[in-house]
Amino acid sequence: MALNKNFIWGSATASYQVEGAYLEDGKGLNIFDTFCKVHGNIINNDNGDIACDHYHRFREDVALMKKIGLKAYRFSISWSRILPEGTGKVNPAGIKFYNELIDELLKNDIIPFVTLYHWDMPLALDKLGGWRNPMIVQWFANYAKVVAENFSDRVQNFFTINEPQVIVGMGHQFGKHAPGLRLTTPELLEVMHNLLKAHGAAVIALRTFGKQKLNIGYAPCGCMNIPATDFPEDIDAAKRSMFEFDDPSYAPNSISWYNDAVIFGKYPEKEFKMCEPFMPKVTESDMKLISQPIDFLGHNVYWGMTISGKSGKINYVKDPGGFANDPHNWPVTHDCIYWGTKFLYERYNMPIIITENGKSCLDTVSDDGAVHDTERISYIKGYLRGLKKSAEEGTDIRGYFHWSL
Repeated sequence: MALNKNFIWGSATASYQVEGAYLEDGKGLNIFDTFCKVHGNIINNDNGDIACDHYHRFREDVALMKKIGLKAYRFSISWSRILPEGTGKVNPAGIKFYNELIDELLKNDIIPFVTLYHWDMPLALDKLGGWRNPMIVQWFANYAKVVAENFSDRVQNFFTINEPQVIVGMGHQFGKHAPGLRLTTPELLEVMHNLLKAHGAAVIALRTFGKQKLNIGYAPCGCMNIPATDFPEDIDAAKRSMFEFDDPSYAPNSISWYNDAVIFGKYPEKEFKMCEPFMPKVTESDMKLISQPIDFLGHNVYWGMTISGKSGKINYVKDPGGFANDPHNWPVTHDCIYWGTKFLYERYNMPIIITENGKSCLDTVSDDGAVHDTERISYIKGYLRGLKKSAEEGTDIRGYFHWSL
């Protein structure tokens, strides 16, 4: 199998990062609207009040998508733009904006892929506890119902939640993202369980109220690790390093904790035994809700670590060399997407969509007035070579979304 003619080529964005118009036309505040206003939370004290002004310039943006040949566009809906308080009254202006965006995409033969949640919890719900409150399951299901009722006549492809690892880890464990919390391990495990139940409830709502047969997945993230050599012990260690952890505090950032629950209907056995003393009560009905059938598995990938299996252990190879770094100091590791997609497919046997991949570059204008973007071109070529190789060896890969537009 290789990348076939129906392969989905697209780019992806997030509502807070591109829309702007943070207080226009009835939109409610979200947690990033306020988090970014606290001095020192964000480099240069930047915020998304205007961002790329996508709210006002989406037609220009879609024209650019058409010009560069995009076949699909993954965007997230701002929960507080269509439900300013998170629940209750729907904001007609918010519905109108997304209807117009969807129609503009379809008019230009670009397939819309909608993400329900990309980090921007309505502030009104965060004040009630956000992901810490078990009611979030009901709130999120109601939000998914509103989305299905208004957009699923034209949108067939949905992702429920983007990067639960970042939502929990960066937002609730390390305090680096909104809502800026540093919770205890038991509190984090409860947040994760609530989030996964909300995912399942959203899948049910989308299927129940969808106006056509829908394709539904979610978009987790995590390093896709690379074996130091092609020796079996290194390959096995690299694979295990993607899915195993030995400390409950690492659970928020793991891949298997979320994926195993969603796909297998159970938390990974060894890790669950370790975390169970810190967890809320987990019932059979919880796991049935969490593991509602999905159609594809998304994964956001930027880099991976090199792993050795010396002495049967997982050994992280420090700075193996040969890798460039991007401005975030993330290493450029082309082979990670080859190994990572193979490992994911072997474990979960589900169609895979790369829902984010890309590189932050400092754009330099050349003498001819153009940005030739050679670093990014090299980056994309390298990762796509790895993706193609994985597909040729039997991995069912359905699409690739570049981050960002």
